[in-house]
Amino acid sequence: MNAIRHNKAAARLISCLCCLLLSLGMIGRSAQATEATRQALEEAREQHEQSKDELSEQEDSINQLNAERDSLVGQLSNLNTQLTEVSETLQMIEDQITNKESEINISQAELEEAVRIRDQQYAAMKKRVQFIYEKKDVLFYDILFGSRSFADFLNQNYYIGQLSAYDRRMLDLYIENGQRIEEKKAQLEKDMDLLMDYRSRQEAEQDRVSGLMSETSGSISGYEGQISEAEEAADRIEERLRQEESDIKALEAKLAEEIRIAELARKSAWTDVSHIRFAEGDRYLLANIIFCEAGAEPYDGKVAVGAVVINRVRSEVFPNTVVGVIYQSHQFTPASTGRLALALAENRATEDCYRAADEAMKGYTNVGNCVYFRTPIPGLSGINIGGHVFY
Repeated sequence: MNAIRHNKAAARLISCLCCLLLSLGMIGRSAQATEATRQALEEAREQHEQSKDELSEQEDSINQLNAERDSLVGQLSNLNTQLTEVSETLQMIEDQITNKESEINISQAELEEAVRIRDQQYAAMKKRVQFIYEKKDVLFYDILFGSRSFADFLNQNYYIGQLSAYDRRMLDLYIENGQRIEEKKAQLEKDMDLLMDYRSRQEAEQDRVSGLMSETSGSISGYEGQISEAEEAADRIEERLRQEESDIKALEAKLAEEIRIAELARKSAWTDVSHIRFAEGDRYLLANIIFCEAGAEPYDGKVAVGAVVINRVRSEVFPNTVVGVIYQSHQFTPASTGRLALALAENRATEDCYRAADEAMKGYTNVGNCVYFRTPIPGLSGINIGGHVFY
Protein backbone atom coordinates (compact mmCIF):
# COMPACT_ATOMS: atom_id res chain seq x y z
CA MET A 1 0.00 0.00 0.00
CA ASN A 2 2.82 2.36 0.89
CA ALA A 3 4.43 1.60 -2.43
CA ILE A 4 1.18 2.41 -4.22
CA ARG A 5 0.81 5.66 -2.24
CA HIS A 6 4.41 6.58 -3.06
CA ASN A 7 3.81 5.84 -6.75
CA LYS A 8 0.66 8.01 -6.79
CA ALA A 9 2.49 10.82 -5.04
CA ALA A 10 5.32 10.55 -7.50
CA ALA A 11 2.84 10.58 -10.38
CA ARG A 12 1.16 13.67 -8.95
CA LEU A 13 4.56 15.32 -8.56
CA ILE A 14 5.53 14.49 -12.14
CA SER A 15 2.16 15.75 -13.36
CA CYS A 16 2.64 19.04 -11.50
CA LEU A 17 6.14 19.37 -12.88
CA CYS A 18 4.81 18.78 -16.42
CA CYS A 19 2.09 21.37 -15.90
CA LEU A 20 4.67 23.80 -14.56
CA LEU A 21 6.96 23.21 -17.54
CA LEU A 22 4.05 23.59 -19.96
CA SER A 23 3.01 26.77 -18.19
CA LEU A 24 6.54 28.14 -18.35
CA GLY A 25 6.71 27.21 -22.02
CA MET A 26 3.42 28.99 -22.60
CA ILE A 27 4.69 32.06 -20.74
CA GLY A 28 7.89 32.05 -22.80
CA ARG A 29 5.92 31.64 -26.02
CA SER A 30 3.49 34.43 -25.10
CA ALA A 31 6.30 36.72 -24.02
CA GLN A 32 8.09 36.02 -27.32
CA ALA A 33 4.94 36.85 -29.31
CA THR A 34 4.34 40.00 -27.25
CA GLU A 35 7.95 41.13 -27.65
CA ALA A 36 7.72 40.56 -31.42
CA THR A 37 4.61 42.73 -31.58
CA ARG A 38 6.22 45.35 -29.36
CA GLN A 39 9.25 45.41 -31.65
CA ALA A 40 6.98 45.61 -34.69
CA LEU A 41 5.15 48.54 -33.10
CA GLU A 42 8.37 50.41 -32.38
CA GLU A 43 9.63 49.81 -35.90
CA ALA A 44 6.27 50.90 -37.32
CA ARG A 45 6.48 54.12 -35.30
CA GLU A 46 10.03 54.74 -36.53
CA GLN A 47 8.90 54.13 -40.08
CA HIS A 48 6.01 56.54 -39.51
CA GLU A 49 8.42 59.25 -38.36
CA GLN A 50 10.60 58.62 -41.40
CA SER A 51 7.54 58.96 -43.61
CA LYS A 52 6.71 62.28 -41.93
CA ASP A 53 10.25 63.50 -42.62
CA GLU A 54 9.94 62.31 -46.21
CA LEU A 55 6.63 64.17 -46.57
CA SER A 56 8.19 67.32 -45.11
CA GLU A 57 11.08 67.09 -47.59
CA GLN A 58 8.61 66.52 -50.42
CA GLU A 59 6.59 69.57 -49.37
CA ASP A 60 9.81 71.64 -49.24
CA SER A 61 10.60 70.42 -52.75
CA ILE A 62 7.10 71.40 -53.92
CA ASN A 63 7.50 74.86 -52.36
CA GLN A 64 10.87 75.27 -54.07
CA LEU A 65 9.42 74.18 -57.41
CA ASN A 66 6.50 76.57 -56.96
CA ALA A 67 8.90 79.43 -56.18
CA GLU A 68 10.98 78.68 -59.28
CA ARG A 69 7.84 78.36 -61.37
CA ASP A 70 6.51 81.69 -60.04
CA SER A 71 9.86 83.33 -60.82
CA LEU A 72 9.62 82.07 -64.39
CA VAL A 73 6.04 83.36 -64.60
CA GLY A 74 7.36 86.79 -63.56
CA GLN A 75 10.09 86.56 -66.20
CA LEU A 76 7.47 85.58 -68.77
CA SER A 77 5.41 88.64 -67.84
CA ASN A 78 8.48 90.89 -68.27
CA LEU A 79 9.26 89.26 -71.61
CA ASN A 80 5.68 89.81 -72.70
CA THR A 81 6.05 93.50 -71.83
CA GLN A 82 9.31 93.65 -73.79
CA LEU A 83 7.67 91.93 -76.74
CA THR A 84 4.82 94.43 -76.65
CA GLU A 85 7.29 97.33 -76.60
CA VAL A 86 9.30 95.85 -79.47
CA SER A 87 6.10 95.26 -81.46
CA GLU A 88 5.02 98.86 -80.86
CA THR A 89 8.47 100.10 -81.92
CA LEU A 90 8.25 97.99 -85.05
CA GLN A 91 4.86 99.49 -85.83
CA MET A 92 6.30 102.99 -85.40
CA ILE A 93 9.17 102.10 -87.71
CA GLU A 94 6.74 100.74 -90.28
CA ASP A 95 4.81 104.02 -90.13
CA GLN A 96 8.05 105.99 -90.54
CA ILE A 97 9.09 103.81 -93.46
CA THR A 98 5.69 104.42 -95.07
CA ASN A 99 6.13 108.18 -94.58
CA LYS A 100 9.68 108.09 -95.95
CA GLU A 101 8.53 106.16 -98.99
CA SER A 102 5.83 108.81 -99.53
CA GLU A 103 8.40 111.61 -99.18
CA ILE A 104 10.74 109.86 -101.60
CA ASN A 105 7.93 109.49 -104.11
CA ILE A 106 7.04 113.20 -103.75
CA SER A 107 10.72 114.19 -104.08
CA GLN A 108 11.01 111.98 -107.12
CA ALA A 109 7.98 113.69 -108.69
CA GLU A 110 9.36 117.15 -107.83
CA LEU A 111 12.72 116.19 -109.29
CA GLU A 112 11.13 114.94 -112.46
CA GLU A 113 9.05 118.16 -112.77
CA ALA A 114 12.11 120.33 -112.10
CA VAL A 115 14.08 118.45 -114.72
CA ARG A 116 11.22 118.84 -117.17
CA ILE A 117 10.96 122.60 -116.56
CA ARG A 118 14.75 122.95 -116.66
CA ASP A 119 14.95 121.11 -119.92
CA GLN A 120 12.06 123.17 -121.32
CA GLN A 121 13.65 126.44 -120.21
CA TYR A 122 17.02 125.33 -121.46
CA ALA A 123 15.53 124.49 -124.86
CA ALA A 124 13.79 127.88 -125.07
CA MET A 125 16.92 129.69 -124.05
CA LYS A 126 18.95 127.67 -126.51
CA LYS A 127 16.60 128.65 -129.32
CA ARG A 128 16.81 132.30 -128.38
CA VAL A 129 20.56 132.16 -128.20
CA GLN A 130 20.67 130.35 -131.51
CA PHE A 131 18.27 132.88 -133.06
CA ILE A 132 20.28 135.78 -131.76
CA TYR A 133 23.52 134.22 -132.97
CA GLU A 134 22.12 133.47 -136.43
CA LYS A 135 20.21 136.75 -136.78
CA LYS A 136 22.52 139.02 -134.90
CA ASP A 137 23.17 141.26 -137.92
CA VAL A 138 19.49 141.49 -138.75
CA LEU A 139 18.60 142.19 -135.19
CA PHE A 140 21.35 144.72 -134.89
CA TYR A 141 20.10 146.57 -138.00
CA ASP A 142 16.50 146.25 -136.84
CA ILE A 143 17.43 147.69 -133.51
CA LEU A 144 19.66 150.30 -135.09
CA PHE A 145 17.33 151.48 -137.84
CA GLY A 146 14.08 150.53 -136.19
CA SER A 147 14.75 152.65 -133.15
CA ARG A 148 12.98 155.93 -133.18
CA SER A 149 15.65 157.46 -131.08
CA PHE A 150 18.95 156.68 -129.46
CA ALA A 151 17.21 156.18 -126.20
CA ASP A 152 14.86 153.66 -127.80
CA PHE A 153 17.92 151.89 -129.18
CA LEU A 154 19.48 151.68 -125.75
CA ASN A 155 16.25 150.43 -124.21
CA GLN A 156 15.85 147.60 -126.71
CA ASN A 157 19.45 146.57 -126.24
CA TYR A 158 18.89 146.61 -122.46
CA TYR A 159 15.81 144.43 -122.76
CA ILE A 160 17.72 141.87 -124.81
CA GLY A 161 20.45 141.76 -122.17
CA GLN A 162 17.89 141.42 -119.38
CA LEU A 163 16.17 138.57 -121.22
CA SER A 164 19.44 136.73 -121.60
CA ALA A 165 20.31 137.27 -117.93
CA TYR A 166 16.83 136.05 -116.90
CA ASP A 167 17.24 132.90 -118.95
CA ARG A 168 20.59 132.29 -117.31
CA ARG A 169 19.24 132.85 -113.81
CA MET A 170 16.29 130.56 -114.40
CA LEU A 171 18.58 127.88 -115.78
CA ASP A 172 20.85 128.15 -112.73
CA LEU A 173 17.81 128.11 -110.42
CA TYR A 174 16.41 124.98 -111.96
CA ILE A 175 19.80 123.33 -111.83
CA GLU A 176 20.12 124.33 -108.15
CA ASN A 177 16.60 123.07 -107.36
CA GLY A 178 17.34 119.82 -109.11
CA GLN A 179 20.51 119.41 -107.06
CA ARG A 180 18.61 120.12 -103.82
CA ILE A 181 15.95 117.60 -104.77
CA GLU A 182 18.64 115.04 -105.60
CA GLU A 183 20.31 115.72 -102.27
CA LYS A 184 16.97 115.45 -100.44
CA LYS A 185 16.19 112.21 -102.25
CA ALA A 186 19.64 110.86 -101.36
CA GLN A 187 19.09 111.84 -97.70
CA LEU A 188 15.64 110.21 -97.71
CA GLU A 189 17.08 107.03 -99.17
CA LYS A 190 19.81 107.13 -96.54
CA ASP A 191 17.15 107.56 -93.83
CA MET A 192 15.23 104.69 -95.39
CA ASP A 193 18.32 102.48 -95.23
CA LEU A 194 18.74 103.40 -91.55
CA LEU A 195 15.09 102.61 -90.86
CA MET A 196 15.35 99.29 -92.68
CA ASP A 197 18.45 98.43 -90.65
CA TYR A 198 16.67 99.46 -87.44
CA ARG A 199 13.67 97.40 -88.44
CA SER A 200 15.92 94.38 -89.04
CA ARG A 201 17.47 94.79 -85.60
CA GLN A 202 14.04 95.18 -83.99
CA GLU A 203 12.76 92.10 -85.81
CA ALA A 204 15.80 90.20 -84.54
CA GLU A 205 15.03 91.46 -81.02
CA GLN A 206 11.40 90.42 -81.46
CA ASP A 207 12.52 86.93 -82.52
CA ARG A 208 14.90 86.77 -79.54
CA VAL A 209 12.20 87.79 -77.04
CA SER A 210 9.68 85.45 -78.67
CA GLY A 211 12.23 82.63 -78.42
CA LEU A 212 12.84 83.41 -74.74
CA MET A 213 9.09 83.48 -74.13
CA SER A 214 8.70 80.10 -75.81
CA GLU A 215 11.65 78.70 -73.84
CA THR A 216 10.33 80.16 -70.57
CA SER A 217 6.83 78.83 -71.26
CA GLY A 218 8.36 75.41 -71.86
CA SER A 219 10.29 75.66 -68.59
CA ILE A 220 7.11 76.67 -66.76
CA SER A 221 5.32 73.65 -68.25
CA GLY A 222 8.24 71.49 -67.14
CA TYR A 223 8.04 72.85 -63.59
CA GLU A 224 4.29 72.35 -63.57
CA GLY A 225 4.85 68.74 -64.57
CA GLN A 226 7.43 68.31 -61.80
CA ILE A 227 5.09 69.98 -59.31
CA SER A 228 2.27 67.68 -60.37
CA GLU A 229 4.53 64.62 -59.95
CA ALA A 230 5.79 65.90 -56.60
CA GLU A 231 2.24 66.52 -55.39
CA GLU A 232 1.24 63.03 -56.49
CA ALA A 233 4.26 61.66 -54.62
CA ALA A 234 3.22 63.69 -51.56
CA ASP A 235 -0.30 62.27 -51.85
CA ARG A 236 1.17 58.76 -51.95
CA ILE A 237 3.27 59.52 -48.87
CA GLU A 238 0.20 60.89 -47.08
CA GLU A 239 -1.73 57.77 -48.01
CA ARG A 240 1.17 55.70 -46.71
CA LEU A 241 1.15 57.74 -43.51
CA ARG A 242 -2.55 57.04 -43.07
CA GLN A 243 -1.93 53.35 -43.67
CA GLU A 244 0.99 53.37 -41.25
CA GLU A 245 -1.17 55.09 -38.65
CA SER A 246 -3.79 52.41 -39.21
CA ASP A 247 -1.12 49.70 -38.90
CA ILE A 248 0.21 51.31 -35.72
CA LYS A 249 -3.26 51.37 -34.20
CA ALA A 250 -3.78 47.76 -35.23
CA LEU A 251 -0.42 46.78 -33.74
CA GLU A 252 -1.21 48.68 -30.56
CA ALA A 253 -4.52 46.85 -30.28
CA LYS A 254 -2.82 43.59 -31.15
CA LEU A 255 -0.10 44.19 -28.57
CA ALA A 256 -2.69 44.92 -25.90
CA GLU A 257 -4.57 41.77 -26.82
CA GLU A 258 -1.45 39.65 -26.83
CA ILE A 259 -0.43 41.06 -23.46
CA ARG A 260 -3.85 40.09 -22.19
CA ILE A 261 -3.47 36.62 -23.69
CA ALA A 262 0.05 36.37 -22.26
CA GLU A 263 -1.33 37.13 -18.82
CA LEU A 264 -3.94 34.44 -19.28
CA ALA A 265 -1.35 32.03 -20.62
CA ARG A 266 0.81 32.62 -17.59
CA LYS A 267 -1.96 31.25 -15.45
CA SER A 268 -3.00 28.42 -17.76
CA ALA A 269 -1.59 25.18 -19.10
CA TRP A 270 -1.61 23.32 -22.40
CA THR A 271 -3.35 20.07 -23.15
CA ASP A 272 -1.34 17.28 -24.67
CA VAL A 273 -2.56 16.48 -28.18
CA SER A 274 -3.15 12.88 -27.13
CA HIS A 275 -5.83 14.10 -24.70
CA ILE A 276 -7.77 16.01 -27.36
CA ARG A 277 -10.94 14.33 -28.57
CA PHE A 278 -11.45 15.39 -32.18
CA ALA A 279 -15.04 15.46 -33.35
CA GLU A 280 -16.31 13.94 -36.54
CA GLY A 281 -15.77 16.48 -39.30
CA ASP A 282 -12.78 18.19 -37.64
CA ARG A 283 -10.42 16.77 -40.28
CA TYR A 284 -12.71 18.02 -43.07
CA LEU A 285 -13.00 21.46 -41.47
CA LEU A 286 -9.25 21.74 -40.75
CA ALA A 287 -8.29 20.69 -44.30
CA ASN A 288 -10.59 23.32 -45.82
CA ILE A 289 -9.40 26.16 -43.56
CA ILE A 290 -5.85 25.14 -44.55
CA PHE A 291 -6.96 25.38 -48.19
CA CYS A 292 -8.45 28.87 -47.64
CA GLU A 293 -5.46 30.23 -45.74
CA ALA A 294 -2.59 28.41 -47.47
CA GLY A 295 -3.97 26.81 -50.64
CA ALA A 296 -1.29 28.48 -52.77
CA GLU A 297 1.48 28.00 -50.18
CA PRO A 298 4.07 25.21 -50.20
CA TYR A 299 3.31 22.05 -48.24
CA ASP A 300 5.27 23.29 -45.21
CA GLY A 301 3.07 26.39 -45.17
CA LYS A 302 -0.05 24.21 -45.14
CA VAL A 303 1.31 22.15 -42.23
CA ALA A 304 2.19 25.36 -40.34
CA VAL A 305 -1.39 26.70 -40.62
CA GLY A 306 -2.76 23.39 -39.37
CA ALA A 307 -0.27 23.44 -36.47
CA VAL A 308 -1.44 26.94 -35.44
CA VAL A 309 -5.05 25.71 -35.27
CA ILE A 310 -4.10 22.66 -33.16
CA ASN A 311 -1.81 24.79 -30.93
CA ARG A 312 -4.80 27.00 -30.13
CA VAL A 313 -6.93 23.95 -29.35
CA ARG A 314 -4.23 22.79 -26.93
CA SER A 315 -3.98 26.21 -25.23
CA GLU A 316 -6.46 27.10 -22.50
CA VAL A 317 -6.41 30.69 -23.80
CA PHE A 318 -8.36 29.70 -26.93
CA PRO A 319 -11.39 27.46 -27.47
CA ASN A 320 -10.63 23.76 -26.91
CA THR A 321 -12.20 22.50 -30.13
CA VAL A 322 -11.27 22.81 -33.79
CA VAL A 323 -14.67 24.32 -34.57
CA GLY A 324 -14.39 26.82 -31.70
CA VAL A 325 -10.89 27.90 -32.73
CA ILE A 326 -11.70 28.34 -36.44
CA TYR A 327 -14.96 30.20 -35.89
CA GLN A 328 -13.70 32.35 -33.03
CA SER A 329 -14.58 36.00 -33.75
CA HIS A 330 -11.99 38.10 -35.62
CA GLN A 331 -9.48 35.27 -35.93
CA PHE A 332 -9.70 33.47 -39.27
CA THR A 333 -10.89 35.82 -42.04
CA PRO A 334 -12.25 33.12 -44.40
CA ALA A 335 -14.65 32.00 -41.64
CA SER A 336 -16.22 35.47 -41.42
CA THR A 337 -16.25 36.31 -45.15
CA GLY A 338 -18.02 33.18 -46.33
CA ARG A 339 -15.03 31.82 -48.21
CA LEU A 340 -14.68 28.89 -45.81
CA ALA A 341 -18.39 28.09 -46.17
CA LEU A 342 -17.98 27.93 -49.95
CA ALA A 343 -14.91 25.72 -49.64
CA LEU A 344 -16.76 23.38 -47.27
CA ALA A 345 -19.76 23.22 -49.59
CA GLU A 346 -17.55 22.19 -52.51
CA ASN A 347 -14.82 20.38 -50.52
CA ARG A 348 -12.09 22.38 -52.18
CA ALA A 349 -9.36 21.02 -49.90
CA THR A 350 -6.61 19.25 -51.86
CA GLU A 351 -4.83 16.01 -50.95
CA ASP A 352 -1.92 18.06 -49.51
CA CYS A 353 -4.37 19.99 -47.33
CA TYR A 354 -5.76 16.74 -45.90
CA ARG A 355 -2.25 15.36 -45.39
CA ALA A 356 -1.20 18.55 -43.55
CA ALA A 357 -4.37 18.35 -41.40
CA ASP A 358 -3.53 14.75 -40.48
CA GLU A 359 0.01 15.68 -39.42
CA ALA A 360 -1.21 18.63 -37.32
CA MET A 361 -3.89 16.51 -35.61
CA LYS A 362 -1.19 14.00 -34.69
CA GLY A 363 0.70 16.74 -32.88
CA TYR A 364 3.37 17.56 -35.47
CA THR A 365 4.32 21.23 -35.65
CA ASN A 366 6.97 23.00 -37.72
CA VAL A 367 6.28 26.34 -36.00
CA GLY A 368 6.74 25.32 -32.39
CA ASN A 369 4.04 26.78 -30.13
CA CYS A 370 3.08 29.65 -32.46
CA VAL A 371 -0.60 30.54 -32.29
CA TYR A 372 -0.60 33.44 -34.76
CA PHE A 373 0.26 33.93 -38.44
CA ARG A 374 -0.24 36.65 -41.03
CA THR A 375 1.30 38.17 -44.14
CA PRO A 376 4.60 39.85 -43.22
CA ILE A 377 4.62 43.51 -42.18
CA PRO A 378 7.68 45.66 -41.44
CA GLY A 379 9.17 44.93 -38.03
CA LEU A 380 7.26 41.70 -37.39
CA SER A 381 9.64 38.83 -36.74
CA GLY A 382 8.87 35.15 -36.43
CA ILE A 383 9.08 31.97 -38.47
CA ASN A 384 8.70 32.76 -42.17
CA ILE A 385 7.24 30.01 -44.31
CA GLY A 386 6.05 30.83 -47.79
CA GLY A 387 4.01 34.04 -47.76
CA HIS A 388 3.29 33.96 -44.00
CA VAL A 389 5.12 34.79 -40.83
CA PHE A 390 4.24 32.61 -37.81
CA TYR A 391 4.68 33.90 -34.26
